[in-house]
Amino acid sequence: MSGPLRFVFGVHVHQPVGNFDHVFDGHVRDAYLPLLKRLAEAGCLPIALHVSGPLLEWLEAHSSAYLDLVGRLAADGKVELLLSGFYEPLLASLPREDRLEQIGWMKDALKRRFGVAATGLWLTERVWEPDLAADLADAGVRYAFVDDRHFLVTGFRRDQLHAPYRTEHGGRSLALFPIDERLRYLVPFKPPEDTAAYLRQLRASGHQLAVLADDGEKFGGWPGTREWVYERGWLTRFLETMRGLVDAGEVRLTTPSEALAAVPSGGLAYLPSCSYREMEHWALPPEAATRLAQLEQDLGEARVAGPDGALVRGTHWRHFLVKYPEANRMHKRMLALTKLCRERGDPAEARRAIGRAQCNDAYWHGVFGGLYLPHLREAIWRNLAQAEGLLRAGEPLGAEVRDADGDGVAEVLVHSAAFSAVVSPGRGGAVETYVRFAEGVNVADVLTRRAEAYHALAIAETHEAARAAGENGMPSIHEIEQSLALKQLPPFDTEDRALFVDRVLPARLTRDDFAQGAYQPVRSWARTAFTAEVVARAEAVEVRLAADGLVKTLRFKADGALEVAYTWDPAAYPAGALFAVELSLAKPLDLKWAPDAELWRFLVATTAKSERGLDETVQGESVTVRWPVTAGSGTLTVV
Repeated sequence: MSGPLRFVFGVHVHQPVGNFDHVFDGHVRDAYLPLLKRLAEAGCLPIALHVSGPLLEWLEAHSSAYLDLVGRLAADGKVELLLSGFYEPLLASLPREDRLEQIGWMKDALKRRFGVAATGLWLTERVWEPDLAADLADAGVRYAFVDDRHFLVTGFRRDQLHAPYRTEHGGRSLALFPIDERLRYLVPFKPPEDTAAYLRQLRASGHQLAVLADDGEKFGGWPGTREWVYERGWLTRFLETMRGLVDAGEVRLTTPSEALAAVPSGGLAYLPSCSYREMEHWALPPEAATRLAQLEQDLGEARVAGPDGALVRGTHWRHFLVKYPEANRMHKRMLALTKLCRERGDPAEARRAIGRAQCNDAYWHGVFGGLYLPHLREAIWRNLAQAEGLLRAGEPLGAEVRDADGDGVAEVLVHSAAFSAVVSPGRGGAVETYVRFAEGVNVADVLTRRAEAYHALAIAETHEAARAAGENGMPSIHEIEQSLALKQLPPFDTEDRALFVDRVLPARLTRDDFAQGAYQPVRSWARTAFTAEVVARAEAVEVRLAADGLVKTLRFKADGALEVAYTWDPAAYPAGALFAVELSLAKPLDLKWAPDAELWRFLVATTAKSERGLDETVQGESVTVRWPVTAGSGTLTVV
């Protein structure tokens, strides 16, 4: 090839709705700002840049230096700004109207702040579904970035993927840039000379285009990267290396728009529902994830890294909503509220709150993803509470019976101007959400302690293997994922956490064994399907439940006060046994009970992987009221 290889260098910077100010500040200081300054000083431009809406809002409120630099570079044509949904939702998880609105918000924000009319899109978590093509085209998007894996699982060869492609849905078309996975793993984790050698190899093979687009956090925000990128000189060497390639006429830095105009299309491509490789693994249930890992081990590293490896896949992002019912409840509540909002005139304040609640991070879990971070889930529920409070202002107490979570079994939804709750007759009559609008909290938002595939892996593995990069670089974030260590399995819950989960416990059971989940109940109704009768009056809504010797009545008042009454047959259970009602609380409640009872309390903590390794995180508190089974009845009141 006689001309230079065009190199699109894209950076995506994002912090989720609800993250701590010190996290925003630290990433701007340690990664986002120094990277952009150094690129500008060295003339290693142009680049493509995506700044997410939550980060943009934080920067405008707290620190304008980064945005001022972006603005100057964008005005000079040195930065091409990218769209997304403003609050960084997974577009595939939203209704069409919401997709278009989120992209419209980002378009307006970039025009207002920087004076640019952006037409390229950073696809959040690279989660693709075929119908996105039409909606993106209708939103004015000309091109989007997806992983090269999206093409490889379709049957394309890797050497075909150094060009833009076209796709369409319903006759509406846009261009797709395949992101080169090898470049994502080289930069910045390997010496810059390795990147230069790869770019020269592409050029020598006759390719016209190389595309890198990845997270800005890898340039100083992830563990160890600040030292590696800045203090140990990786970035200095990278900039010198790129300058040498440019000066020699081997590489030309280019914007995506320039590449789209200059590089011939690779042709037509129809991509399946897809995300990046690790995401498809993370979304699998633990047992299936273990089987997939074993299959990849049996195939061998060389074959998995080759063309056949792309055909060995996990599952789609949406399965997180099956794997984690807590994520599904947030998602389905969001969908219900966005529909209600449009039916009630779409007030702007409620619409924006719903938009913030669509931020993707709290809906999934891998080495990234914030489902295990309570403050991110709290932010989702806080915004949903704000929206619902606005939409139900002045509304009387009422109830409806419908399938709220999409699993084919009806729930009872109770709501007023002050609160909303979801009662699940199919799962023991538990209260699965209990949202108080004024407080902006879902009191039932406590994550169930689950076995994850990496728990067993962490016990079997040691830290040395993934951290032994030595002089040849530093471990990538996915190598860190494989280096987790754990001395023993953490406690797991055999039944999902919620409010008012009912059991009969053996007399000799200790609080510690109960807290560890190391026990067998005499009887549990946690997964029992109850018959349900709903009686709605102006002063209260009663949900009357019955199954297998237990009668349970929940009585909701308009202000959110709740009384739960129980009756059971004492003769059906061993002497000395205790009837126990467990509440998993994200926030303390003012509880009263009768007759007198013994209380057990413990903190609910999970052990989950993150970019730092394994973290233990307190999710909430378990409060269990224990009556002697001989009592035959009892009441619990939330005031």
